[in-house]
Amino acid sequence: MNLRIGTSGFSYDDWMQVFYPEGIAKKDMLSYYARKFSTVEINVSYYTIPGAASFEKMTSKVPENFDFIVKVHQESTHIRQNSTASLQNLVNSVKPLIERNQLGGMLAQFPYSFYNNMANRQYLIETRDCLKEIPLFVEFRNDSWEKDAVKDFLSVNNIGYVNVDEPDLKGLIGQQDWLTTNIGYIRFHGRNKEKWWDGKGSERYEYNYSNDELQSWLIRISDILKKSYKSYVFFNNHPKGNAPNNAGILSEMIRNYIET
Repeated sequence: MNLRIGTSGFSYDDWMQVFYPEGIAKKDMLSYYARKFSTVEINVSYYTIPGAASFEKMTSKVPENFDFIVKVHQESTHIRQNSTASLQNLVNSVKPLIERNQLGGMLAQFPYSFYNNMANRQYLIETRDCLKEIPLFVEFRNDSWEKDAVKDFLSVNNIGYVNVDEPDLKGLIGQQDWLTTNIGYIRFHGRNKEKWWDGKGSERYEYNYSNDELQSWLIRISDILKKSYKSYVFFNNHPKGNAPNNAGILSEMIRNYIET
């Protein structure tokens, strides 16, 4: 079983004394995190693309078998006017991860306004082509993508699909166990219906999963594991340290489920 569970980002002040020990320095957070988890999503690259030196430092703080998933810049997912240059800049920056075989892939999280149509499908192909051999994983918010034809399209074009857990609201993607490449991917965003559309900052992700809610995913995760050579699960409900807590609980649940 090659399953890696982690969180979306790791450097949050409100994780102090919840996940991180009191007084830990920012520079030591990733090293501490890597003792608990085997992978992490780098979200800062959505806002600004770090230089190669930043990724070089990250690799020095984690074990050799640690994986990074890097989120593509908003230019590529939300603005979409100069995406090729942005992607090339990001690929150059992550070379330290590539050289150490620690880059699991790139995550492209598209907005709700990104609909399923021919132009956007072609855009996905062009994005994949820009990344060349780097695995691309796409996350949709609009349920117009929730069709078997989309699953086939992604499979044919070797584009990974991100299954999501998010609020049960009209227009959003529901819970799935799709696998469109040989790598599985799931992201838990929380189920904060009240703040999803109108919440400020990270309020939409403020949510603490119950054990029953996590338990309900075990069959889907098991199915994905059976069909993939590697799978990722990330928790993006980072406010108040809920993400690492829920990630730890789900890890234990999966271990017990697989063993039984």
